Amino acid sequence: MADDQTEEVATNQSTLALDSNKQKEFEDKVRKINTETGDLTAGVIYLGHIPHGFYETEIREFFSQFGTVTKVRLSRSKKTGGSKGYAFVEFACDDVAKIVAETMHNYMMFGKLLKCEVIPNDRVHPRMWKGANRKFRFIPRGKNEIRKQNKEKTDKEYEKQVRNILKKEQKKRKKIKRLGVDYEFPGYASEAKTKRSKHTRFNDEEKED
Repeated sequence: MADDQTEEVATNQSTLALDSNKQKEFEDKVRKINTETGDLTAGVIYLGHIPHGFYETEIREFFSQFGTVTKVRLSRSKKTGGSKGYAFVEFACDDVAKIVAETMHNYMMFGKLLKCEVIPNDRVHPRMWKGANRKFRFIPRGKNEIRKQNKEKTDKEYEKQVRNILKKEQKKRKKIKRLGVDYEFPGYASEAKTKRSKHTRFNDEEKED
């Protein structure tokens, strides 16, 4: 289902636009802003319930139809890089941001009701924009961690790893003893006494056995 939604967003991202009624309502409100003068103040909106596949590029392209978008930050998981379903969008004009929030709140997009609201200026802080306006680069953290754990260790690294394992095992032994359980097991201690083995190679006869 998620893949279908991603494909749907990707297929329609170039044609994403408001329906005719919403478009007219928005244009009428923007027309009133354009008759006013004064210095522009940036405005920020919170965007929630974002559909799967609607990422940084799609968000910027879609909301640029309302006005100048200066910043976009989609919240992503540090572990997986996947979207958390909410984002922050900054417009060059705060009045436009207010109209966008009114227009897009509870707007149906790919089976989800978007949640949109203006964030007061006193609640906008620099951390909100950490990683904003950057092209997302997926980092395979899981594979990197596996590669890190499986890489060949130096004697010093190996000794440190053994010490940590034995330390944890000792805590478990003490805990079992405090619980009144009379249980002895060889554990890692017996293995640690043996000399560290190098890579083991098997000849054809051993493989057949």
